[in-house]
Amino acid sequence: MRKLLHYALNRAVFTAIIVLLQVGFFLLEILRWGNYYVEIAFVLRLITFGAVIHIIWKQNNPAVKLAWIVPILMFPLLGGVLYLAFGHVFIPRKLRNSMNRTDELVKSNLTQDESVLKELEEINPEVANQSKYLRDYADTPVWKNTATMYFPVGELYWKQLLKDLEQAKEFIFLEYFILGEGKMWNAVLDILERKAKEGVEVRLIYDDVGSVFILPKNYHIMLEKKGIKCEAFNKLIPFMSLILNNRDHRKIVVIDGKVGYTGGINMADEYINETHPYGEHWKDAGIRIEGEAVWNFTVMFLQMWNMSRYTEEDYSRFYRHFEQKHVAKGYVQPYRDTPFDDEIVGENVYLNILGYAKRYVYIFTPYLIMGYEMQTALKLAAKRGVDVRIVLPGVPDKKMIYWLTQSNYQTMIQAGVKIYQYTPGFIHSKCVLCDDELATVGTINFDYRSFYHHFECGVLMYQVDAIDELKKDMEETFEVSERITLEWCRDKFVKTNIIGPILKLFSPLL
Repeated sequence: MRKLLHYALNRAVFTAIIVLLQVGFFLLEILRWGNYYVEIAFVLRLITFGAVIHIIWKQNNPAVKLAWIVPILMFPLLGGVLYLAFGHVFIPRKLRNSMNRTDELVKSNLTQDESVLKELEEINPEVANQSKYLRDYADTPVWKNTATMYFPVGELYWKQLLKDLEQAKEFIFLEYFILGEGKMWNAVLDILERKAKEGVEVRLIYDDVGSVFILPKNYHIMLEKKGIKCEAFNKLIPFMSLILNNRDHRKIVVIDGKVGYTGGINMADEYINETHPYGEHWKDAGIRIEGEAVWNFTVMFLQMWNMSRYTEEDYSRFYRHFEQKHVAKGYVQPYRDTPFDDEIVGENVYLNILGYAKRYVYIFTPYLIMGYEMQTALKLAAKRGVDVRIVLPGVPDKKMIYWLTQSNYQTMIQAGVKIYQYTPGFIHSKCVLCDDELATVGTINFDYRSFYHHFECGVLMYQVDAIDELKKDMEETFEVSERITLEWCRDKFVKTNIIGPILKLFSPLL
């Protein structure tokens, strides 16, 4: 009863009720003006026609266009209005101006050391081209002199993070999609409170929708009173929000500009297996970097912070010059992706890796909801002899999304892709490993939300120490996972061949 009451009083539920009331009010107004039905219907159909034309005209993925056009044409009177309310992203002028200013600050602060890129070009021109792509289209340079540490589970990530936070002297930046009170976050919060009292500048961004069911209302104000500067990103409000769909899905920690973290791990107890909502084990992955490449994460955080607060500041005061270079091999390139431009950076990084692969590509992802381009790239890599393996959850977190993911199994397997399901429970890792030398670990799922709607980030790594640990983890994960066969797909015929394909039509909206 208490749990039911908790959800009933939750802001997300309240907001949904308000939106439904708004839709109901709109319908009642149409009925009230029933004598003018012909004129009203004409205007609504004109809006619907305009919405369809706008969708066709936009430079967007055809699957996303189709996913909107179908429901719009199914409901010609209200379809256009629904698209204007929820599908068309109109960025307010104040926010757009803030984005433009912070983008300029990113470009001016993240400049490429051309000697590093030239050295990489001499070693491997193909990987250097990938780095150039991220430099030119994500404004994120590639670095040397950066140590890497891979975490195969959230527990190890958390323990190391606590140690690093204790060592903070100047500033701590944290950015998470989900923040939940419990053992994991409370241990971090205790350190942040102490550090703030010691004079360390502590800033925190959490996504308001990502945390809506597990944090009290105005939690960011409570943290401000503890001395922690805090921003609840893109706040959930009980009215139709024009940019509500664009969430901050990133996970970033920066400590003194020297140490940085990212990966799939959020700040909630399931990520360290203190709770078990989906199966016996929650598997996730994180990456820790130390050295020059941390500057990318510092600037990425500062951009989100200043964009959210409509402020500007001198980024350079957070830059750290390393007098003693880290003795670490390889090249490290933290990168970002934003839904407010036309460049699908996250998906393109994966596509480029698949195109580069000669021997194998191993993938961890919780979801497999892709467009035609990604499906083709995966199947083509397998057809040309690359060993393509994908590990997905054995226990789902969302049934409908799970069926949609499984509807892709049969065509993948027929092309030679090896599909595995993580038997112990849910896998939330977002990792890609290629040919023992190139990898990315980050926040980007193989789905439309990550590729098109969310703010995301990752770390591209070439010939670094962490790659050996990542490969070991992947090989051990294959051993405890079930390999999916065509017979398995036929046994799940209704889910994979009937329900899944129907859901696919609307998958870009899920």
